This record gives sequence, structure tokens and C-alpha cells, in this order.
Amino acid sequence: MNQVVANPPEKVNLLDFDRRGLRDFFTQIGEKPYRAEQVMKWIYHDLEDNFENMTDVGKALRAKLTEVCYIGAPKTLLNKVATDGTHKWLLGMDSGNAIETVYIPEPTRGTLCVSSQIGCALNCGFCSTGAQGFNRNLSTAEIIGQVWVAAKQLGNVTHQNRRITNVVMMGMGEPLANFDNVVRAMHLMRDDLGFGLASKRVTLSTAGMVPLIDQLSAQIDVSLAVSLHAANDELRTELMPINKRYPIADLLAACDRWIARKPRTSITFEYTLMKGVNDQPEHARQLIKLMRKLPTCKVNLIPFNPFPGTQYQRSDANDIHDFQTRLLNAGVLTMLRRTRGDDIDAACGQLAGQVTDRTRRSADIRKRQDEGALHAS
Repeated sequence: MNQVVANPPEKVNLLDFDRRGLRDFFTQIGEKPYRAEQVMKWIYHDLEDNFENMTDVGKALRAKLTEVCYIGAPKTLLNKVATDGTHKWLLGMDSGNAIETVYIPEPTRGTLCVSSQIGCALNCGFCSTGAQGFNRNLSTAEIIGQVWVAAKQLGNVTHQNRRITNVVMMGMGEPLANFDNVVRAMHLMRDDLGFGLASKRVTLSTAGMVPLIDQLSAQIDVSLAVSLHAANDELRTELMPINKRYPIADLLAACDRWIARKPRTSITFEYTLMKGVNDQPEHARQLIKLMRKLPTCKVNLIPFNPFPGTQYQRSDANDIHDFQTRLLNAGVLTMLRRTRGDDIDAACGQLAGQVTDRTRRSADIRKRQDEGALHAS
């Protein structure tokens, strides 16, 4: 049985189960498996967390469910709305921890950016989450619970009034480092009795955990995005320490295998543009050379979003335009991501939450910042 969140200790959180796990749980408590699907529809289509309101479920079963389990989504500590309509929720976890979830409305779709960990262990230097250090993986309930909370507050109706049309695992954390819980949550996003999203509308973004990219393609049909940010190993290792373990050649080979298994899909490569770091013509030429090896894939250019204490700056507008033009002229499908929600620190790379850091990284960063301030004075 899946590991469950206890609240109180003897009860299990039904948000921790995908459809298969929920059917197994109902069997274990002496109920017919189809009852699980009945309850699942209430949870994800009607966004109901009170068994007493599940009117087509018998009274005896409602009483039993109240006794042995509960439906527990994360608690909302803060809900901020940006001037462009972007929502950011601060959701409480345990021991003073909190995560951030962001909703980005657009004319033809609404995208929810979901976190997978409290903090992140990968230590990418240009990411605010990485600067917070790492505490732990999120449970399935805490991951899918973010979608549940956003859907409830936005008035989302599955299969009808979809405020949430797309979910991206691009929030706090490296999703593949929390593989089982993330995959289980994505099954709930995709399930017709869950949020019913198509495969192309659920995207996992990874910094490049190569063996788990292969495992992911074998277990679930979703879209893949790869955080690249540099097209040569020396620079990418400087920006993203994971590249030392899984260099670019290994990462591209994994992407080749993904496409071979899913020939009608396209991988998105994310490339954050930082002034004087990776935004020069030679960097564009290096990226073009890489992308010619994966001609069906596309590049998503992201202007760097500053956060307190960072050494990096956003590229100048002319350099961003020139970089994109070079890629387009070379036949590389390239999009420029418009910055959204930066007035509430909800833009890409800015999510920080509240992390009780077990890695000591955040304390080390603060110490270096303080020393830098002292030296400057």
C-alpha cells in the first residue's frame, strides 16, 4: 500500500492514492473496488473533502470512511494575485515549511506550476529555490493537493469549465528526484476520474536525471521539458552541478531514446538567458549545433528573473532578441517566454517558499552575502 500522511495518526489521506491504489484501499477495508471510483469522482470532479456531502455514497460507507480516512489538501497560508492575473499560493507543510504554487492565466489556457519538493538539492546557482536548500520530498497528497487547492479556489470544473488546462511540474524541486510520488500524482492529473488532462497538457521539467528520464517514458505518457541553460559542458556544470554527473551528451542520448519511444512528441529545452553568461552569439551557435541533433524539438528562452542575493542579471532586450533571431534563422523552433507574476515573485526561478534547510546551503549563502556586504562597506 502507498505510504500515507497521517492526520490523525490512524487515518489515511485519500489524496495519496491514484485510482489503482484507491481501489486496493477500498478492498482492504472490505468494500467493493468500484466504490473507490465513486469517491474519486467526488474528490476530483466535485472537489469535495467532506464524506457526508457525497450523496450517492451509502450512509454506512460514509461513516466508515469518516472513521478510517480523510481528504487532506495543503493549507493555504497566502494567496497573492499579480497585476497580470497570475496567482501564487503559499501552502503550509510541516515543521514551519511551506511551498509555492503558481497559476498563469492566458487567453486560450491556464497553466498551473506545481512543486515536487520542499526546496531543492540540485543547487543550480541561478534559481531562488536552490538557494533555499533542501528539506524533503513532497508526498503524493501534497503534490496533487496543490492542483486540488488551485482548482477549488479558481472554480475549476473538470471536463467543463476548465480554469486549469495545463499542469507543469516546474515549481520548487527536481520532480525526478521524487519519482514515485510525482508519477502517482501525474496519473491523477491524467485520469478521467481525476483532473482528466491530456498527455500533452501535463509536463515534467527535469534538470537532467538521465536514468529516470528513461524510467519516466516507460511508466507514464506526459510531455518532457529539459532545463538546459547552456550548450557546453563547462558552462552548464558551472550553472548546474548535475551536469558533472550527467553531461550534455548523455542527456541528449536520453532525449533521443524518449523521442524513439514517443515519436509524435516534442521535447522542450528551457534556456534561461543571463547577461554576459550564456547570451552571446557563440552561445547561440553552440545551442544551434545541439538542436540540429534533435530537429523535432524546440527551445523556450526565458529572461532571467532576479531574486535577492543573486549574482546574475537579466540579459539586455537587444541581446535576447538577437539570440532568438539567430536560432530562428537557423531553423530552430524558438519561443520567448513572457515574464509573468514577477511583481509577486511568481516568475520562473523565483519560487522560494519557506524551507527548513537540511543541507546548510542557505546558511552558507547568507554567510557569503553578509561577508560580501562587510567587504563592500
